[in-house]
Amino acid sequence: MPSCQTIRFVLGDQLTRSISSLADADPQTDVIVMAEPRQEATYVPHHKQKIVLILSAMRHFADQLRQEGFIVDYHDYQNRPCDSFSKALRSSLDQYNCRKIIITEPGEWRVRKEIEGWETQIDAELEIRPDDRFFATLGAFEDFARNRKELRMEYFYRGLRRESGILMEPDGKPVGGKWNFDHDNRKRLPDDVTPPEPISFAPNQITRDLLECVDTDFPDAIGDARSFGWAVTRDDALTVLDHFITTRLPHFGDYQDAMTVKSATVYHALISPYLNIGLLLPDEVCRAAERAYHDGTAPLNAVEGFIRQILGWREYVRGLYWFMGPDYVTRNHFNASRALPAFFWDGNVSLNCLRHAIGDTLDNAYAHHIQRLMVIGNFSLLAGLSVKDVCDWYLAVYIDAFEWVELPNTLGMALYADGGVMASKPYAASGKYIDRMSDYCQGCQFNPRKNTGPDACPFNALYWHFLDRNADTLGNNPRLGMPYRNWARMKDETKRDLITQAEQFLNRLDKGDFSNQPKQATLF
Repeated sequence: MPSCQTIRFVLGDQLTRSISSLADADPQTDVIVMAEPRQEATYVPHHKQKIVLILSAMRHFADQLRQEGFIVDYHDYQNRPCDSFSKALRSSLDQYNCRKIIITEPGEWRVRKEIEGWETQIDAELEIRPDDRFFATLGAFEDFARNRKELRMEYFYRGLRRESGILMEPDGKPVGGKWNFDHDNRKRLPDDVTPPEPISFAPNQITRDLLECVDTDFPDAIGDARSFGWAVTRDDALTVLDHFITTRLPHFGDYQDAMTVKSATVYHALISPYLNIGLLLPDEVCRAAERAYHDGTAPLNAVEGFIRQILGWREYVRGLYWFMGPDYVTRNHFNASRALPAFFWDGNVSLNCLRHAIGDTLDNAYAHHIQRLMVIGNFSLLAGLSVKDVCDWYLAVYIDAFEWVELPNTLGMALYADGGVMASKPYAASGKYIDRMSDYCQGCQFNPRKNTGPDACPFNALYWHFLDRNADTLGNNPRLGMPYRNWARMKDETKRDLITQAEQFLNRLDKGDFSNQPKQATLF
């Protein structure tokens, strides 16, 4: 029977050779254990491309470790199925005579609870190491958040800029004299500009095998896997990063909030899946963008806006997720409970913006942050959709979604279900915002300039209906002073017409009356 001193357990989002659990691993004494528990692919109906990406990347990473001389005890769902990480560990312990297990802390409460239970379940020493792939420790965020009334990202971001030195002058001031260039990053894509196609990769045999069986083996999984072209190795992920830095970053800042029927990705990086499973590291990504600015190949508004999403927002939501605790998922500030419409699962909806945003998601397991926040999230907020259902949907459909990053973004940012812990006001908007930032409205049967009537954009009446029904909780919010003053100045007849329009829409929504057969392009 083979013997070893230590098992190094690697989770599916820890595919980083330098991660704390592997940094001092020795092929002579250590065995690597990796597992594909079926429940990890089925606890929500994950997108097929998400399942393929994670499993393929895991199998490629295991091969890399084998090439280094490690024994990798791999529990794949096809040949060595297991119901949980715990069962995989017990099987490996039965096979190898190990006295110690080392694992990097998991990214989700659900998995953390399982792993912490190992201490009473196994006859071996358990060492859980910090995840050192982030700029900030969880303790650093807790220090930042303790005794603060408002947990705003901007102040946490500035602290990390100072600590990392990224985009900082030697005198401690931010490059360009400002911390934030967001005001410069809100341009609509010109009609005569078409963004470049994203880089993609032909699936190799490992990936092809998974693509061939995902429909059969995961019948409840959603979406379409046929357009799969994601990177599944670190080398290919680095190629995507380089392609973004040279081809997309120069225009990313100007158009990072823009939406268009011409492109599902506009100038976005498409690297979030690789960051979240460990094929790329946030420090190397931010440094690459910073170099582009210093080399003169990308403007400061683009570079700062991109770095803020990683050094700022990504670090912040991770810290907030752990700081708020496992009960954060139960927050529901507005008591939203409407069932998710059927078109969330098939994209079959007559509102053009929703048809594109949801259709892109189902086709590609991807939509960029404004599609997620200001189209799908905004609609979910205004319509009062069930917080749990919406959060589960976001967790299922997006290829970069893990609960630590998905839950704060959806529950806190998009739905304001935490009552303002994360956002200073709800991200509620009428159809006029969507019209201003996209070309979706040009091909839609609903008119964003009309508030009532059969061809009025539903977002408009829903916006006023949302403010009216939540006036008791939102009326004193200083950032909503102007819209509430506008509402107060409206004639009673106008108010009644808007409320009636919204309620008629919601009644029709409950009956499934807004279907329309979509035709979506694929990402790759």
